[in-house]
Amino acid sequence: MKTCFRWVLEVLFRFRAYNLEVLKTPGPALLVPNHVSWLDWLFLWVCLEGDWKFVTSSTTAQTSWLHRKIMINRYTLPIDTRSPYAVKRMAEFLKGGGRLVLFAEGRLSRTGQLMKLFDGTGFLIFKTKAKVITACLRGAERLPWSPNPNAKHALPRVTVHFSAVLTAPELGEVSTVQARARLTAWLRDELVRQQFAAEMALGAPNVLAAVAATARRQPNFVILEDGTLKALTYRQLMVGVEVLAEALGAAVAGGGRIGLLLPNVNAMPVTVLALWRLGKVPAVLNFSSGTPTMLACVQLAGLKHLVTSRVFLERAKIKAEDFVAAGLQVIYLEDVRAGITPTQKLATLLRYVAHLPATPATALTASDTAVVVFTSGSEGVPKGVELTHGNILANMRQMLAVTDFTDRDRLFNCLPLFHSFGLTVGTFLPLVRGLYVFLYPSPLHYRMVPAVIYERDCTIFISTNTFLNGYARKAHPYDFRSLRYLYAAAEKLQEATAQTWSQKFGVRILEGYGATECAPCVSLNTPLEPRYGSAGRLMPGMEYKLEPVEGVAEGGRLVVRGPNVMKGYLNADANAHFQALGGWYDTGDIVKVDAEGFLHILGRLKRFAKVSGEMVSLTAVEDALAGAFPQHGLRCQVAVVTRPDEDKGEVLIAVTNEAKLTLAEIREAIKVKGLTNLSVPREIKVVAEIPKLGTGKVNHRALQALLSEAKAP
Repeated sequence: MKTCFRWVLEVLFRFRAYNLEVLKTPGPALLVPNHVSWLDWLFLWVCLEGDWKFVTSSTTAQTSWLHRKIMINRYTLPIDTRSPYAVKRMAEFLKGGGRLVLFAEGRLSRTGQLMKLFDGTGFLIFKTKAKVITACLRGAERLPWSPNPNAKHALPRVTVHFSAVLTAPELGEVSTVQARARLTAWLRDELVRQQFAAEMALGAPNVLAAVAATARRQPNFVILEDGTLKALTYRQLMVGVEVLAEALGAAVAGGGRIGLLLPNVNAMPVTVLALWRLGKVPAVLNFSSGTPTMLACVQLAGLKHLVTSRVFLERAKIKAEDFVAAGLQVIYLEDVRAGITPTQKLATLLRYVAHLPATPATALTASDTAVVVFTSGSEGVPKGVELTHGNILANMRQMLAVTDFTDRDRLFNCLPLFHSFGLTVGTFLPLVRGLYVFLYPSPLHYRMVPAVIYERDCTIFISTNTFLNGYARKAHPYDFRSLRYLYAAAEKLQEATAQTWSQKFGVRILEGYGATECAPCVSLNTPLEPRYGSAGRLMPGMEYKLEPVEGVAEGGRLVVRGPNVMKGYLNADANAHFQALGGWYDTGDIVKVDAEGFLHILGRLKRFAKVSGEMVSLTAVEDALAGAFPQHGLRCQVAVVTRPDEDKGEVLIAVTNEAKLTLAEIREAIKVKGLTNLSVPREIKVVAEIPKLGTGKVNHRALQALLSEAKAP
């Protein structure tokens, strides 16, 4: 009978099972799958030998005759889930050499993603020492019998991926309560890793193919909207990509990397996808950095073509002549669009609807460079970072494995797409996952951004600490009523910011940490595993080590490795140093990691000062001063820099945009936060405006230069 059912599943759902040999492992053995549909048991049952038993609820089994037939038979171990002896009965079965299948979530997922595991599972593992196998059911969340809000498909492709045999870690002398919590957390980590590994094994090899696959599933879904209120369905998006690729082909011939200079509008992701369709590599220029810096990036990347917009250049006050003088061929999207005929659009639409192949394109692999983005340049000349399709897809899949986004979520992104946070997390992750995304042109519109989030009922918002402070000053308390999740990264989240958002809007900020070189997410707080004050836990599939730093007693310099870490730099010296590390990336940040694996960012190595022989984190001082002066208004900001000192080595300087702020007030704020006297700035400087990068972070390099110029005679 199993063979017959297996054949039916293979025909209907193209069902495949991977690593079946592991199911021959003798007992005691515990198989723990995710639980996303009513048919999960069937997909597993056809793979198992006869003595495996499913843990079922004897209470639920009384619902109907059908429930009793399915849940009480020789393949099941019925238990009363309300009884304190339920775990004891399972433990006795395992200790007798039994093999159990346990849906550790205890319920069907309401998101399509892994939900919390009941800690009785950890207790079971602790008491029985059973061998553990995890299983990832991929695709079953799209079945009509799955109670989550994602789009359903009558016959989705379903696969099941079994892990190798896992042995629980040795915990040493711990209490039973600690053991059950730690082993449950360990088991969940293994399930997350299994899901990530399954996606990497079977998912699309490049970002364009991943977007196209999602578009085929839901062609009429509105996926993109921008500030012009122009909305695109998936079908319109993909047809637009094909039409633009055909029109751009001749203009960008001969160039491997193509410069891209566009704001947050629909045309930006469409152009990136069109360039990938042509086998080209977009090099996204940071228009907030100024023309000289952009030209330096052009030279570094060896660009010969620049795709941009006349309207954008005019509004941004950027002169096209400067790029022409540098030897670039400037291609205006307005001109390209004018050359596209209605016949071409119709023909492409018909081809797409009929699933006919389009013009042959270069086959993109996971190891091919997808995009070149440039670092902020806050500590020197910007570096060109090559991120591959595999890097970007890995980072998306890492984030999707630890979050519970659904098809109903609506993401608002006003972060610039020249930054990897805005490009990967804010744009291509929703395009691959199938989430509506609204692209807004500037994060600096502190009144408009909250209004648009309110009008568009957005549920996910990504931003930075600096911008969040601006929105908090201007927004109505009800503007963010629809938000499920607010993620903050790119700079350290300050305590004052988190408290303001919690008290004024009732929104919890989930802090993350990343780097351009890591595509960008390295760690993330999630609703399931939040820890305030930390930057979350490391992404699945990543490793880390802490290199010791002189003067830093706790923690060290963070070095990471994983599938999301870049291919390399365009800068020869920087790339030679990176390649010499053998796949490891030195973040340059000082970090401590707690017992549960949460990262606590202490600051950049270059943002530490050595005062009287002690290392002082300038980031920690800035955090202590943030929001500490309500008497001067919410606009009051303080940044901290240093200058050399013969006696103390270095002294701290507080730079503020508030002329009435005094050193006495600063000293008192430092004292309140419990920092040592070495953390107190000895001087105060007033500037009209503290310089910022395009991502909202303080531009400390520019600030230091500004102070140096002020000293010059």
